[in-house]
Amino acid sequence: MSKILKTNNPVEQTLNDLLKYLLESKKVSAVFSLRKVNKKGSVDYGLISNVAKLDEIAPLHPVMPANAGQLLGRFTPMDKPVAAVVRPCEFRAFVELAKREQGQMDNFLFITFSCGGVFQLKNNAEDNINNKLDGYWDSVKKGKIPEDIRNSCKTCEYISPLNSDIFISLVGEESRKIYLNTQKAEKLLEGFEIETEESKFDETILKNLLTLRAKYKEEIYSKINTKDSGMDGLIDIFGKCIGCHGCNTVCPICYCTLCDFDSFNYDYNTPIMEKELAEKGALRLPPDTLFFHLGRLSHMSFSCVGCGMCSDVCPASIPVADIFKKTGEETAGMFDFVAGRRVDEEIPVMIYKEEEFPELGE
Repeated sequence: MSKILKTNNPVEQTLNDLLKYLLESKKVSAVFSLRKVNKKGSVDYGLISNVAKLDEIAPLHPVMPANAGQLLGRFTPMDKPVAAVVRPCEFRAFVELAKREQGQMDNFLFITFSCGGVFQLKNNAEDNINNKLDGYWDSVKKGKIPEDIRNSCKTCEYISPLNSDIFISLVGEESRKIYLNTQKAEKLLEGFEIETEESKFDETILKNLLTLRAKYKEEIYSKINTKDSGMDGLIDIFGKCIGCHGCNTVCPICYCTLCDFDSFNYDYNTPIMEKELAEKGALRLPPDTLFFHLGRLSHMSFSCVGCGMCSDVCPASIPVADIFKKTGEETAGMFDFVAGRRVDEEIPVMIYKEEEFPELGE
Protein backbone atom coordinates (compact mmCIF):
# COMPACT_ATOMS: atom_id res chain seq x y z
CA MET A 1 0.00 0.00 0.00
CA SER A 2 1.33 3.44 -1.00
CA LYS A 3 0.36 6.96 -0.07
CA ILE A 4 -1.28 9.18 -2.67
CA LEU A 5 -1.12 12.97 -2.78
CA LYS A 6 -4.60 14.52 -2.53
CA THR A 7 -4.83 17.61 -4.73
CA ASN A 8 -7.22 19.12 -7.26
CA ASN A 9 -4.42 20.78 -9.18
CA PRO A 10 -3.11 19.38 -12.49
CA VAL A 11 -0.43 16.75 -11.90
CA GLU A 12 2.21 18.86 -13.69
CA GLN A 13 1.62 21.74 -11.25
CA THR A 14 1.68 19.42 -8.24
CA LEU A 15 4.93 17.85 -9.43
CA ASN A 16 6.48 21.28 -9.97
CA ASP A 17 5.35 22.39 -6.49
CA LEU A 18 6.81 19.21 -5.03
CA LEU A 19 10.18 19.77 -6.72
CA LYS A 20 10.23 23.42 -5.65
CA TYR A 21 9.57 22.38 -2.05
CA LEU A 22 12.43 19.87 -2.12
CA LEU A 23 14.86 22.51 -3.44
CA GLU A 24 13.69 25.37 -1.22
CA SER A 25 13.83 23.22 1.90
CA LYS A 26 17.30 22.02 0.84
CA LYS A 27 16.23 18.39 1.11
CA VAL A 28 17.79 17.70 -2.28
CA SER A 29 20.95 19.06 -3.88
CA ALA A 30 19.36 19.53 -7.28
CA VAL A 31 16.58 18.46 -9.64
CA PHE A 32 17.28 16.44 -12.79
CA SER A 33 14.58 16.84 -15.42
CA LEU A 34 13.76 17.59 -19.02
CA ARG A 35 13.63 21.33 -19.61
CA LYS A 36 12.46 23.55 -22.44
CA VAL A 37 15.09 24.81 -24.88
CA ASN A 38 12.79 27.06 -26.90
CA LYS A 39 9.12 27.93 -27.42
CA LYS A 40 8.86 25.61 -30.42
CA GLY A 41 9.00 22.48 -28.27
CA SER A 42 12.64 21.34 -28.14
CA VAL A 43 13.90 20.01 -24.82
CA ASP A 44 17.11 18.76 -23.24
CA TYR A 45 18.09 17.35 -19.85
CA GLY A 46 19.16 19.76 -17.14
CA LEU A 47 20.50 19.62 -13.58
CA ILE A 48 18.89 22.46 -11.68
CA SER A 49 19.71 23.96 -8.27
CA ASN A 50 18.04 27.37 -8.71
CA VAL A 51 14.34 27.21 -7.74
CA ALA A 52 13.42 29.90 -10.30
CA LYS A 53 14.84 27.70 -13.07
CA LEU A 54 12.20 25.06 -12.33
CA ASP A 55 9.76 27.15 -14.35
CA GLU A 56 11.66 25.91 -17.42
CA ILE A 57 11.21 22.18 -16.78
CA ALA A 58 8.98 19.85 -18.81
CA PRO A 59 9.37 16.58 -16.86
CA LEU A 60 6.60 14.63 -18.62
CA HIS A 61 7.39 15.82 -22.17
CA PRO A 62 7.40 12.79 -24.56
CA VAL A 63 11.00 13.08 -25.76
CA MET A 64 14.16 11.26 -24.68
CA PRO A 65 17.18 13.28 -25.90
CA ALA A 66 19.47 10.80 -24.10
CA ASN A 67 18.86 7.89 -21.77
CA ALA A 68 18.86 9.50 -18.32
CA GLY A 69 20.12 6.28 -16.75
CA GLN A 70 23.36 6.73 -18.67
CA LEU A 71 23.69 10.36 -17.58
CA LEU A 72 22.91 9.69 -13.91
CA GLY A 73 25.38 6.83 -13.81
CA ARG A 74 28.17 9.39 -14.14
CA PHE A 75 27.15 11.32 -11.02
CA THR A 76 29.40 11.07 -8.00
CA PRO A 77 27.51 11.21 -4.66
CA MET A 78 26.36 14.72 -3.80
CA ASP A 79 25.82 16.23 -0.37
CA LYS A 80 22.09 15.45 -0.57
CA PRO A 81 20.07 13.33 -3.01
CA VAL A 82 19.18 14.52 -6.49
CA ALA A 83 15.46 14.42 -7.36
CA ALA A 84 15.42 12.77 -10.80
CA VAL A 85 12.31 12.63 -13.00
CA VAL A 86 12.90 9.80 -15.46
CA ARG A 87 11.03 7.38 -17.69
CA PRO A 88 10.60 3.69 -16.78
CA CYS A 89 13.30 2.44 -19.19
CA GLU A 90 15.70 5.11 -17.90
CA PHE A 91 15.04 4.04 -14.31
CA ARG A 92 15.54 0.37 -15.26
CA ALA A 93 18.79 1.28 -17.03
CA PHE A 94 20.09 2.94 -13.88
CA VAL A 95 19.09 -0.10 -11.80
CA GLU A 96 21.19 -2.28 -14.09
CA LEU A 97 24.11 0.17 -13.81
CA ALA A 98 23.80 0.13 -10.02
CA LYS A 99 24.13 -3.66 -10.07
CA ARG A 100 27.39 -3.18 -11.97
CA GLU A 101 28.62 -0.59 -9.45
CA GLN A 102 28.20 2.20 -12.01
CA GLY A 103 25.74 4.18 -9.89
CA GLN A 104 24.30 4.46 -6.38
CA MET A 105 20.56 4.29 -5.77
CA ASP A 106 20.88 6.20 -2.49
CA ASN A 107 22.15 9.23 -4.37
CA PHE A 108 18.71 9.88 -5.91
CA LEU A 109 15.03 10.36 -5.24
CA PHE A 110 13.58 8.66 -8.32
CA ILE A 111 10.30 9.96 -9.73
CA THR A 112 8.85 7.90 -12.58
CA PHE A 113 5.51 7.60 -14.38
CA SER A 114 3.49 5.24 -16.54
CA CYS A 115 4.86 6.00 -19.97
CA GLY A 116 3.02 6.46 -23.25
CA GLY A 117 6.28 6.43 -25.19
CA VAL A 118 8.49 9.11 -26.75
CA PHE A 119 8.72 10.73 -30.16
CA GLN A 120 11.72 10.09 -32.38
CA LEU A 121 14.65 12.45 -31.92
CA LYS A 122 14.20 14.01 -35.35
CA ASN A 123 10.92 15.52 -34.10
CA ASN A 124 12.79 17.23 -31.27
CA ALA A 125 15.54 18.43 -33.61
CA GLU A 126 13.02 19.79 -36.12
CA ASP A 127 10.91 21.55 -33.45
CA ASN A 128 7.69 19.94 -34.67
CA ILE A 129 6.40 18.26 -31.51
CA ASN A 130 4.03 20.93 -30.18
CA ASN A 131 1.43 20.21 -32.86
CA LYS A 132 1.51 16.51 -31.93
CA LEU A 133 1.02 16.87 -28.17
CA ASP A 134 -2.79 17.03 -28.02
CA GLY A 135 -3.11 13.78 -29.96
CA TYR A 136 -0.37 12.18 -27.89
CA TRP A 137 -1.92 12.97 -24.50
CA ASP A 138 -5.38 12.00 -25.72
CA SER A 139 -4.02 8.57 -26.68
CA VAL A 140 -2.25 8.20 -23.32
CA LYS A 141 -5.42 9.08 -21.43
CA LYS A 142 -7.39 6.50 -23.42
CA GLY A 143 -4.71 3.81 -23.09
CA LYS A 144 -3.87 3.74 -26.80
CA ILE A 145 -0.56 3.80 -28.70
CA PRO A 146 0.24 7.37 -29.83
CA GLU A 147 1.34 7.95 -33.41
CA ASP A 148 4.94 8.72 -34.40
CA ILE A 149 6.57 7.30 -31.26
CA ARG A 150 9.58 4.98 -31.30
CA ASN A 151 9.05 1.36 -32.32
CA SER A 152 10.60 0.28 -29.04
CA CYS A 153 7.94 2.29 -27.17
CA LYS A 154 5.15 0.67 -29.17
CA THR A 155 6.36 -2.74 -28.02
CA CYS A 156 7.35 -1.90 -24.43
CA GLU A 157 5.38 -3.70 -21.71
CA TYR A 158 7.29 -2.37 -18.68
CA ILE A 159 5.55 0.96 -18.31
CA SER A 160 4.84 1.24 -14.59
CA PRO A 161 7.94 0.93 -12.33
CA LEU A 162 6.18 0.79 -8.98
CA ASN A 163 9.50 0.33 -7.16
CA SER A 164 10.56 3.94 -7.77
CA ASP A 165 10.31 6.38 -4.87
CA ILE A 166 7.47 8.38 -6.43
CA PHE A 167 5.21 7.12 -9.21
CA ILE A 168 2.82 9.20 -11.34
CA SER A 169 -0.08 7.38 -12.98
CA LEU A 170 -0.70 8.84 -16.45
CA VAL A 171 -1.82 6.02 -18.77
CA GLY A 172 -5.54 5.36 -18.78
CA GLU A 173 -6.20 8.11 -16.24
CA GLU A 174 -8.73 10.95 -16.49
CA SER A 175 -7.33 12.52 -13.32
CA ARG A 176 -3.66 11.67 -12.87
CA LYS A 177 -2.35 10.52 -9.49
CA ILE A 178 0.96 10.77 -7.61
CA TYR A 179 1.97 7.85 -5.37
CA LEU A 180 4.65 7.87 -2.66
CA ASN A 181 6.09 4.35 -2.72
CA THR A 182 9.03 4.48 -0.30
CA GLN A 183 9.88 5.75 3.15
CA LYS A 184 12.55 7.91 1.54
CA ALA A 185 9.85 9.75 -0.43
CA GLU A 186 7.62 10.14 2.61
CA LYS A 187 10.48 11.44 4.74
CA LEU A 188 11.71 13.96 2.17
CA LEU A 189 8.18 15.28 1.68
CA GLU A 190 7.47 15.80 5.37
CA GLY A 191 6.33 19.41 5.59
CA PHE A 192 5.01 19.51 2.01
CA GLU A 193 1.55 20.95 2.55
CA ILE A 194 -0.57 18.47 0.62
CA GLU A 195 -2.66 15.81 2.34
CA THR A 196 -2.07 12.13 1.67
CA GLU A 197 -4.17 9.01 1.97
CA GLU A 198 -3.49 5.29 1.72
CA SER A 199 -4.04 3.97 -1.78
CA LYS A 200 -2.98 1.17 -4.11
CA PHE A 201 -2.27 1.64 -7.80
CA ASP A 202 -4.83 -0.15 -9.98
CA GLU A 203 -2.75 -1.92 -12.64
CA THR A 204 -5.86 -2.97 -14.58
CA ILE A 205 -6.03 0.52 -16.12
CA LEU A 206 -2.92 -0.44 -18.14
CA LYS A 207 -4.53 -3.57 -19.59
CA ASN A 208 -5.74 -2.00 -22.84
CA LEU A 209 -2.39 -0.41 -23.71
CA LEU A 210 -0.43 -3.53 -22.72
CA THR A 211 -2.67 -5.65 -24.97
CA LEU A 212 -2.12 -3.30 -27.91
CA ARG A 213 1.64 -3.23 -27.35
CA ALA A 214 1.88 -7.02 -27.05
CA LYS A 215 0.09 -7.36 -30.39
CA TYR A 216 2.36 -4.80 -32.03
CA LYS A 217 5.46 -6.50 -30.58
CA GLU A 218 4.37 -9.82 -32.06
CA GLU A 219 4.06 -8.13 -35.44
CA ILE A 220 7.51 -6.46 -35.20
CA TYR A 221 9.25 -9.59 -33.90
CA SER A 222 7.79 -11.70 -36.71
CA LYS A 223 9.83 -9.61 -39.15
CA ILE A 224 13.10 -10.31 -37.31
CA ASN A 225 14.28 -13.85 -38.00
CA THR A 226 17.96 -14.09 -37.19
CA LYS A 227 17.61 -17.62 -35.84
CA ASP A 228 16.84 -19.38 -39.13
CA SER A 229 18.57 -17.06 -41.58
CA GLY A 230 22.07 -17.62 -40.17
CA MET A 231 25.08 -15.54 -41.20
CA ASP A 232 23.47 -14.41 -44.46
CA GLY A 233 20.51 -13.01 -42.53
CA LEU A 234 22.79 -11.12 -40.15
CA ILE A 235 24.72 -9.68 -43.08
CA ASP A 236 21.44 -8.56 -44.65
CA ILE A 237 20.44 -6.80 -41.41
CA PHE A 238 23.74 -5.22 -40.44
CA GLY A 239 25.24 -4.87 -43.93
CA LYS A 240 24.15 -1.22 -44.07
CA CYS A 241 26.19 -0.34 -40.95
CA ILE A 242 28.63 2.52 -41.59
CA GLY A 243 30.69 1.80 -38.46
CA CYS A 244 29.83 5.05 -36.64
CA HIS A 245 29.25 3.23 -33.31
CA GLY A 246 26.48 5.69 -32.48
CA CYS A 247 24.38 2.87 -31.03
CA ASN A 248 27.20 2.08 -28.64
CA THR A 249 27.63 5.73 -27.64
CA VAL A 250 23.98 6.31 -26.66
CA CYS A 251 23.43 2.93 -25.01
CA PRO A 252 22.97 3.34 -21.22
CA ILE A 253 24.43 -0.09 -20.48
CA CYS A 254 27.63 0.29 -22.55
CA TYR A 255 29.55 2.08 -19.82
CA CYS A 256 33.16 1.13 -20.57
CA THR A 257 35.48 4.14 -20.67
CA LEU A 258 37.00 2.77 -23.85
CA CYS A 259 35.08 0.17 -25.82
CA ASP A 260 37.35 -2.57 -27.16
CA PHE A 261 35.84 -1.99 -30.60
CA ASP A 262 37.07 1.61 -30.48
CA SER A 263 40.57 0.63 -29.36
CA PHE A 264 43.70 0.08 -31.43
CA ASN A 265 42.94 -3.67 -31.36
CA TYR A 266 40.56 -3.08 -34.26
CA ASP A 267 42.62 -0.58 -36.18
CA TYR A 268 43.34 -1.89 -39.67
CA ASN A 269 46.95 -1.20 -40.61
CA THR A 270 48.49 -2.05 -43.93
CA PRO A 271 50.09 -5.41 -42.92
CA ILE A 272 46.75 -6.70 -41.57
CA MET A 273 44.90 -5.54 -44.66
CA GLU A 274 47.45 -7.15 -46.96
CA LYS A 275 47.24 -10.42 -45.04
CA GLU A 276 43.44 -10.54 -45.19
CA LEU A 277 43.40 -9.49 -48.83
CA ALA A 278 45.71 -12.39 -49.60
CA GLU A 279 43.37 -14.77 -47.78
CA LYS A 280 39.99 -13.42 -48.91
CA GLY A 281 40.63 -11.47 -52.05
CA ALA A 282 38.33 -8.62 -50.90
CA LEU A 283 37.64 -6.63 -47.73
CA ARG A 284 34.68 -4.68 -46.44
CA LEU A 285 35.49 -1.16 -45.30
CA PRO A 286 34.89 -0.05 -42.63
CA PRO A 287 35.81 -3.50 -41.29
CA ASP A 288 34.30 -5.70 -38.56
CA THR A 289 30.85 -4.07 -38.50
CA LEU A 290 29.10 -7.44 -38.13
CA PHE A 291 31.58 -8.51 -35.44
CA PHE A 292 30.88 -5.24 -33.61
CA HIS A 293 27.13 -5.86 -33.51
CA LEU A 294 27.52 -9.51 -32.51
CA GLY A 295 29.89 -8.46 -29.73
CA ARG A 296 27.42 -5.89 -28.43
CA LEU A 297 24.58 -8.35 -28.77
CA SER A 298 26.37 -10.89 -26.60
CA HIS A 299 27.00 -8.23 -23.94
CA MET A 300 23.46 -6.85 -24.10
CA SER A 301 21.46 -10.07 -23.93
CA PHE A 302 20.71 -9.63 -20.22
CA SER A 303 20.93 -5.86 -20.10
CA CYS A 304 18.83 -4.21 -22.82
CA VAL A 305 15.99 -2.14 -21.34
CA GLY A 306 14.44 -1.39 -24.74
CA CYS A 307 14.80 2.40 -24.62
CA GLY A 308 15.27 2.58 -28.40
CA MET A 309 18.09 5.14 -28.37
CA CYS A 310 20.24 2.96 -30.63
CA SER A 311 17.68 2.74 -33.46
CA ASP A 312 16.81 6.40 -33.11
CA VAL A 313 20.38 7.58 -33.77
CA CYS A 314 21.28 5.03 -36.45
CA PRO A 315 21.98 6.94 -39.70
CA ALA A 316 21.47 3.75 -41.72
CA SER A 317 18.01 3.05 -40.21
CA ILE A 318 19.00 -0.40 -38.92
CA PRO A 319 16.35 -1.67 -36.42
CA VAL A 320 19.02 -2.22 -33.78
CA ALA A 321 16.66 -1.82 -30.82
CA ASP A 322 14.13 -4.34 -32.15
CA ILE A 323 16.85 -6.95 -32.74
CA PHE A 324 18.54 -6.42 -29.39
CA LYS A 325 15.26 -6.37 -27.50
CA LYS A 326 13.97 -9.56 -29.10
CA THR A 327 17.27 -11.38 -28.54
CA GLY A 328 17.51 -10.09 -24.99
CA GLU A 329 14.01 -11.20 -24.07
CA GLU A 330 14.65 -14.67 -25.49
CA THR A 331 17.93 -15.04 -23.58
CA ALA A 332 16.83 -13.49 -20.28
CA GLY A 333 13.50 -15.29 -20.49
CA MET A 334 15.28 -18.60 -19.96
CA PHE A 335 16.16 -17.33 -16.49
CA ASP A 336 12.90 -15.46 -15.80
CA PHE A 337 15.01 -12.30 -15.66
CA VAL A 338 13.93 -8.77 -16.62
CA ALA A 339 16.60 -6.09 -16.92
CA GLY A 340 16.10 -3.38 -14.32
CA ARG A 341 13.12 -5.01 -12.63
CA ARG A 342 14.72 -5.00 -9.18
CA VAL A 343 18.08 -3.84 -7.88
CA ASP A 344 18.44 -7.06 -5.83
CA GLU A 345 17.76 -9.31 -8.85
CA GLU A 346 21.14 -10.71 -9.81
CA ILE A 347 22.30 -10.79 -13.42
CA PRO A 348 22.13 -14.43 -14.64
CA VAL A 349 25.69 -14.43 -16.01
CA MET A 350 26.93 -13.45 -12.54
CA ILE A 351 25.33 -16.47 -10.86
CA TYR A 352 27.04 -19.85 -10.74
CA LYS A 353 24.89 -22.97 -10.53
CA GLU A 354 26.44 -26.42 -10.57
CA GLU A 355 23.48 -27.80 -12.49
CA GLU A 356 21.72 -25.71 -15.10
CA PHE A 357 19.92 -26.52 -18.35
CA PRO A 358 20.39 -30.30 -17.98
CA GLU A 359 18.16 -30.76 -21.05
CA LEU A 360 21.02 -29.42 -23.17
CA GLY A 361 23.34 -32.21 -22.03
CA GLU A 362 26.92 -31.95 -20.84
